[in-house]
Amino acid sequence: MASGFQGRDLRGGFGFGAGSAIQMPPFTNRSEPAGGEGGAAAAGGVLKRSLNEMEWQQRLQYQHALFLRSVRQRTHLASPISPLSMVDLSSSSASFFPPDLSTLTPSSSSSSSALSGSCISSGLGGHVRRQQQNPNPPDFSFSAAAAPSCVTESENKSTTMRNRLLELERRLLDDEDEDEVSASGCSAVTTSEWSQTMQQLISPPPPAASAAQNPLSPSPTTSSSSTASSSASCSPPLATPSRQMLSDTVAAIVDRNLEAAAANLSVLKRAANPHGDPEQRLTAMMVAALYSRIEQPPSSGALRHPFAELCSAKHLAATQMLYDLSPCFKHALFAANLAILEATRDYSRIHILDFDLGQGRQYVSLIHALAERHRHHPSARPPFIKITAVADPASPFNFFNNGSGGLRMVGDLLAKLAQRSGVGLRFNIVCRRVAELNEAALGCEPGEALAVNLAFVLSRVADESVTPANPRDELLRRVKSLGPRVVVLVEQDMNGNTAPFAARFAEACGHYGALLESLEASVGRESGERALVEACLARKAANSVAREGADRVERCEVSGKWRARMGMAGFRSVPLGPSVAEPVKARLAASLRSKPGFTVKEEAGGLCFCWSGRVLTVASAWR
Repeated sequence: MASGFQGRDLRGGFGFGAGSAIQMPPFTNRSEPAGGEGGAAAAGGVLKRSLNEMEWQQRLQYQHALFLRSVRQRTHLASPISPLSMVDLSSSSASFFPPDLSTLTPSSSSSSSALSGSCISSGLGGHVRRQQQNPNPPDFSFSAAAAPSCVTESENKSTTMRNRLLELERRLLDDEDEDEVSASGCSAVTTSEWSQTMQQLISPPPPAASAAQNPLSPSPTTSSSSTASSSASCSPPLATPSRQMLSDTVAAIVDRNLEAAAANLSVLKRAANPHGDPEQRLTAMMVAALYSRIEQPPSSGALRHPFAELCSAKHLAATQMLYDLSPCFKHALFAANLAILEATRDYSRIHILDFDLGQGRQYVSLIHALAERHRHHPSARPPFIKITAVADPASPFNFFNNGSGGLRMVGDLLAKLAQRSGVGLRFNIVCRRVAELNEAALGCEPGEALAVNLAFVLSRVADESVTPANPRDELLRRVKSLGPRVVVLVEQDMNGNTAPFAARFAEACGHYGALLESLEASVGRESGERALVEACLARKAANSVAREGADRVERCEVSGKWRARMGMAGFRSVPLGPSVAEPVKARLAASLRSKPGFTVKEEAGGLCFCWSGRVLTVASAWR
């Protein structure tokens, strides 16, 4: 055996070939003749080496091992950012071990630089260059001095990628002279960096983590995340209710930022659904109202007024459906009838003055109640009722002026009903302005109890905020001058008159939102009548929100303001006692047994009809 390195020719430079940086100087055996003679004794000449030669050979072995440990070729291991695939890292056998050193090009031609550690570069460029020069590096295993525990080809095939990578990491990082390599100036990967790289190769981080570490990365994950974030900011998410975006839109309109308002409305329009749940229906209603305020289309043709839709026969018919379908409206009118009966119980002749008769359905229950009371007191004089419908020629809501003859038709129907019920009835129509009304014009007679019905009337009459003439107070003064026995007032409870636009809009959202919820609880979604009623409410809400000045005819007030106005007009409250409150509560409970959201409460002498705690309508009596 010529040396301690099996299969290596020391004269060949430890496998580097000709011109290697490490060359073994020739030496001769002591027993060998100078002229090459004595070849027969060459077999035993190694045993007769001098001490200096043995020390020189051991020093070379140590330097060779040190060189192998210092170089630590890792060029075949791909970086996480390398374009090389995992296939490039493996071959049919032990491909995770460094290739044959004879396939590498030394970085220096001097022996001293190689031994001092100025070794082969392990950069990415060198990596790719070596892979191109030797795309299929031969399989190789370390010698006993460099890798004492190699694995065989059969073992590599049965070992998973994870185990091989971990084994390679352990072998390459388990260096006692790591500090020496780092100080030598070689391009070497530190322990922590290498561990991170290996961990990424073994188990790549999830996409979310990668995006979090590098939010500016142009990876598909980051791009999709950005797209999702953008879409989430444009559509109304669950965390941002539609009502909040509606409020933001109103604020933009107040600031005259119509571009932002239009952008919000386009988003809200996608969330709105006139056939969905109450919240979606409310959104659709309010989006239409805000669009109407922004666009303000000029009136033309038959639409002579901005509120012409509120005066149409279709709207008036839908309003009557609202009074029938909504428990809060229906029972408020029932309470008004009971208040009239209670105030006129000692009179057999009753004169009712009505400023908005509509279809007259309110009086159907009143006629039945009068007939029932007479049956309980047959000895009393038969009841007689006179209904006077006031049609103001100046009012756009005058059904009579529409030329349909609706008021006369309603009177005929009521007369037939009263006749079948055993109640006398006379129906009159008075076409005069409010300022022209007096007892003579209205046909008031002695001995009859005058009752004035102001159900849902005053909220559509302008007040001092619209015109100095103040038609609202003028009407109340005229009514007061007639000396009525009772005046019944029924109105929606909503601050929609003198409140500024933003506050008025918020109030409309709360009021009409609760009203839509109450309809959801009492009427099926597929009801055709409900669709007409909600269209009616949408028109009312649009006028209350979108219009200003004389064009805004929907001017509801809260009950406190109605009380103050009635008091200033000279009226005093007539509390609705148990004779009115108890029958109303009983009837409401009987008709809505499985709908606990509807409630009635007595407040300030009146009856408040609520849905989920919010007051929608209020009925009160005055004298």
